This record gives sequence, structure tokens and C-alpha cells, in this order.
Amino acid sequence: MQRLFSSFADGWPGVGLLLQRLVTGFLLFRFGFLDLTGPTSSPAMLPSILSACAGVLLMVGLWTPVVGTLIAVLQVWLAITQVNDPWIAVVLATFGATAAMIGPGAWSVDARLFGRRHIET
Repeated sequence: MQRLFSSFADGWPGVGLLLQRLVTGFLLFRFGFLDLTGPTSSPAMLPSILSACAGVLLMVGLWTPVVGTLIAVLQVWLAITQVNDPWIAVVLATFGATAAMIGPGAWSVDARLFGRRHIET
């Protein structure tokens, strides 16, 4: 994971990434569970459940490049298969793709697990 990013952004850019991850994860979680309260035979049930779970992983910043890519694919799937307004799914797919490209930031589980460490001898 460390090889995917040159550094984990901290300071104001890190705060911006944290806010992006939190907002995107919350929206994925919310809309994922809204789809569960609809009809049970909905074809969008599986991608909604997976998106809600991926939203939780994105909020804590665990496996961000993989989860962001998964979110983008699932939300494009939902945008194509939804009969109502697909624009929420398009926006969430864009946020997932940008999270995958930019990375998790310094305030994430990825930074704690895979970040650079200073070894003193």
C-alpha cells in the first residue's frame, strides 16, 4: 500500500481528504440503507449493501485505493440500473474514484498501517 502513494497528506490537505472520506462514506452508508428499506426484490440491493460497507471502510481510511475503486464501480452499476435519478450515484462514483486516486491522507488507518516510519538506531 505504501508504494501507491509518495506520502500521506497532512495539514490542511489531510483535513480536506478526511472530510471528503467522511462525507462520502456517510452518504454511501445512508443511501445504502435507504435502498434496503425499499422493495426487497430490488436489483440494486446487492450493490447498495456493498456500497454501504465500502462507505464504512472509506470513513476510517482502510484500503482506500481498493475501496475507492470498488465504490466507483458499484456506483456506476447503480447509476446504470436505477430507474429513478442516477445523479447521486454518479457523484458518489466520482468521489470514490478521486479517493482512490488521491489516497487516504495522514489521518487514516492506511497511514498508521502502511505509512513511512522513522527507525532510530
